[in-house]
Amino acid sequence: MATLGHPERHFAAVHIGGTNGKGSTSTMLAEMLLAAGHRVGLYTSPHLVSFRERVTVDRVPIAEDAVTVWAARLEEPAARLGATFFEVSTALAFADFAARGVEIAVVEVGLGGRLDATNVLRPMASGVTRIAVEHTEYLGPDLPSIAREKAGIAKSGTPFVTTEADAAIAEVLLAEARVRGAVAEWLDPAVSLDGVEAGPHGVRFDAVTPQGRYAGLEIGLSGAYQAQNALLAIRLAELVGPQWPVGESAMRAGLRAAHVAGRFDRRGRWIYDVAHNPDGARALVEALRSAAPPRPLVAVVAVLRDKAWKEMLQVLGGAVDRLVLTRAPSAPPERAWDLDEVAAWAQGQGLQASALPDFGAALEHAGHLGASVLVTGSFHTVGDALCRLPGAPPLG
Repeated sequence: MATLGHPERHFAAVHIGGTNGKGSTSTMLAEMLLAAGHRVGLYTSPHLVSFRERVTVDRVPIAEDAVTVWAARLEEPAARLGATFFEVSTALAFADFAARGVEIAVVEVGLGGRLDATNVLRPMASGVTRIAVEHTEYLGPDLPSIAREKAGIAKSGTPFVTTEADAAIAEVLLAEARVRGAVAEWLDPAVSLDGVEAGPHGVRFDAVTPQGRYAGLEIGLSGAYQAQNALLAIRLAELVGPQWPVGESAMRAGLRAAHVAGRFDRRGRWIYDVAHNPDGARALVEALRSAAPPRPLVAVVAVLRDKAWKEMLQVLGGAVDRLVLTRAPSAPPERAWDLDEVAAWAQGQGLQASALPDFGAALEHAGHLGASVLVTGSFHTVGDALCRLPGAPPLG
């Protein structure tokens, strides 16, 4: 950041972390701020098809020329400092935000929080969504350890909010935030949400925050769990309101407008979801029950070998009619799962599963078998499918 003149100091920011839901929450908040008339940057990761998806200003992705210019500018200091890909990406994103005159940016944490590259920010407010077991080699062996790392984005004298549903884990988050001097707040979804109704075209619910009551809110995203993400986005919008006002009408418009590619993303009879851990798989299954897509429902699944794929397959296997196991071409070879091992295990569990190593063949096979086809297991899996099937994002 110093080599670029500290671009992260040229715009206000909100920082959002968590295991699952942080991308959806970030998008909802960005849409609310945009609906309120502010110039809004949004930084998310990873991308599905194009790197440019990660960095948008008022929904417009970073230009190809800007990527190459900033990357060239960062090449020497990155090599000298031994910077990682994500560190370079973050510096590039913040430089683009400053160059394009962003007023307020919504920034999603990459991994963890305390040591994440995005934690160079001095945000107006920060928030954490749900906590689940992930990246134990970096974040710690259990939920409390992971929660403490996630709460590492809390900053002295600034609001920190979590909508984690587990009271014990929420208390770990709050305690760590208070140690860091933050003004910590828990919105218990069981208390703050009411009347959550998930249907095939979105979610409707009521919400209560320390500042207001909101009846009949509607989200364009599918899955009842999105109400919890929306609750956090609403509270963060309230907290930045004194400087960057977001009225109730803008909140409602932002929630309706929010769309996140690859998050229960229905395109005809194809459904794409980047669920990449058991918690994500359970949320996906809940969304499938609400949406009730035509049967038979066939799932094309490719999970990275270092994920909890056994638990994921058990969760998914109970909700679909057949699993087609494959490998995502863009997945790092050293992280690709062993299809023979996976197929043998799945069949040993009594799951209706077959294995096709060729990704294109797996998609074609599932398309012939199912009235509806789900593609899931990782960002690699969904991104690779979107590149091959109709309805790919415009950046492809």
